[in-house]
Amino acid sequence: MSDRLMLLDTASLYFRAFYGVPDKVTAPDGSPINAARGLLDMIAKLVSTYQPTHLVACWDDDWRPQWRVDLIPSYKAHRVVEVVPNGADVEEVPDPLEAQIPLIRAELEALGIPIIGVAAHEADDVIGTLATRSTLPVDVVTGDRDLFQLIDDARDIRIVYTARGMSNLEVLTEASVVAKYGVLPSQYADFATMRGDASDGLPGVPGIGEKTAATLLQTHGDLAGIRAAALAGEGMSAGIRAKIIAASDYLDVAPTVVLVARDLDIAVPSIRLGGLDDAAKDAATALATSWNLGTSMTRALAALPD
Repeated sequence: MSDRLMLLDTASLYFRAFYGVPDKVTAPDGSPINAARGLLDMIAKLVSTYQPTHLVACWDDDWRPQWRVDLIPSYKAHRVVEVVPNGADVEEVPDPLEAQIPLIRAELEALGIPIIGVAAHEADDVIGTLATRSTLPVDVVTGDRDLFQLIDDARDIRIVYTARGMSNLEVLTEASVVAKYGVLPSQYADFATMRGDASDGLPGVPGIGEKTAATLLQTHGDLAGIRAAALAGEGMSAGIRAKIIAASDYLDVAPTVVLVARDLDIAVPSIRLGGLDDAAKDAATALATSWNLGTSMTRALAALPD
């Protein structure tokens, strides 16, 4: 088996597990464990199906970095439940899920899966950096379209896309992005900048939808080329030109917000998957027993390579 790195967009997965597993699943003391058990089942399926030899759980140390908010104040603003001056704003997370975060971290540690986050950055930025630095083929597991910008056939960087559920996983390559959006992955950040994304509070360029954004990128290559053509009055209608120019302030800053970081200073620990000794397996089993993780932990342990 050839070496392969898998990067988990961890919050994307545990949110999906929380909403996908019935909340009647509880610990002996009645605490909710549906997200924790669901994440273990996801890991078992992902490892069994794609057989990574290296695995990292990438973490949102800051889900809404201030430097992104400074550029676009609406960035993820609709998901803020508490503004924290000089600190990280509090995200809207259901209390029963919030309560499971320590257990989720404990079960990842029990499986020997390193958790990596970086201050003032999102998991997307950790994923972007580790994928860019990797000398191995990479599978990025996420339900977030923003990470389509990382797909690179030449380096065998793929997206394992979870948006249709764990029973309908899609492996996306360059051809997948071109077929769906009409742009290359290397153009996807510019495409998303123009189209906007309500789920992230990105307004986009008013009047520019997916089809127009794709056509402009097909013609002019990238956002810089589109803006230059608009200023020159070439290669687009007067109406499109006016919309691009009117959005100049937004287009000055949005690409920095949309682009995932690829150059963070990350000290990567050992990320080879599996090889747990008997003591580690016993500790994982003890954790499972105390929290009623049951067969979910059993399946996850069984999926790990020896």
